[in-house]
Amino acid sequence: MRIIRYRYHDHVDWGVLVGDVVHALVVSPYEDAAPGPPLYPLDSVALLAPCQPTKIVAVGRNYAAHAAELGNVVPEEPIIFLKPPSAIIGPEQAIVWPAASARVDYEGELAAVIGRRCQASAPPEAMHAILGYTCGNDVTARDLQQRGGPWSRAKGYDTFCPLGPWIETDLDPADLRIVTRVAGQVRQDARTSLMVYSVGELISFISHIMTLEPGDVVLTGTPAGVGPLVVDATVEIEIEGLGLLRNPVVRAAARPSAS
Repeated sequence: MRIIRYRYHDHVDWGVLVGDVVHALVVSPYEDAAPGPPLYPLDSVALLAPCQPTKIVAVGRNYAAHAAELGNVVPEEPIIFLKPPSAIIGPEQAIVWPAASARVDYEGELAAVIGRRCQASAPPEAMHAILGYTCGNDVTARDLQQRGGPWSRAKGYDTFCPLGPWIETDLDPADLRIVTRVAGQVRQDARTSLMVYSVGELISFISHIMTLEPGDVVLTGTPAGVGPLVVDATVEIEIEGLGLLRNPVVRAAARPSAS
């Protein structure tokens, strides 16, 4: 089942995508959701980020080749950090390149969306806590990150967490192809089977630190091939079985000078 959040004129709601038709969603997406009656053709609605998390937990260096390309070793346990919910944008919304950064990178990732409360869970139980999966982009101001210290600033700017286009509930995350394109050029092309820590292991590890609530997002790490975005270009994250997340890149508006 493909669960969406959408805007139709001034109305925002959850829905289920069946083919190219948006259907009503019976009950909450975090309950035993099922498609209701058909409502609108897909091309008549604007897709929004498909969840509203209390937190986004991201994972660093979860692909050995990516760790190597940045001169880092594979961690002995998952490296986790938080991105704020205010960083979330949906499909076709613009990533804003902040004036404080000279280099902003894409990081295409598989994102797991939590469907039920998960606390101190073993990996098999943690997998059962997942509602489904979506495409994610852990946008990073690389020059700010390389200055050292916490990554909150480099990864926490508004618009630095595109998610979408929907949540796919019927998907095995073990071996999916992830492709990232910038201005139509392939920059990342790898498979989730190359993860150091599996999705279940990651969620189990996180759940022993903090309780994961329905709607929370776990970004599972990015493969090799990260690099800079380009202003006025479009970045695409495409994951096998999930679809394509597309976002343009724009430069932050200049602040008016003080009079």
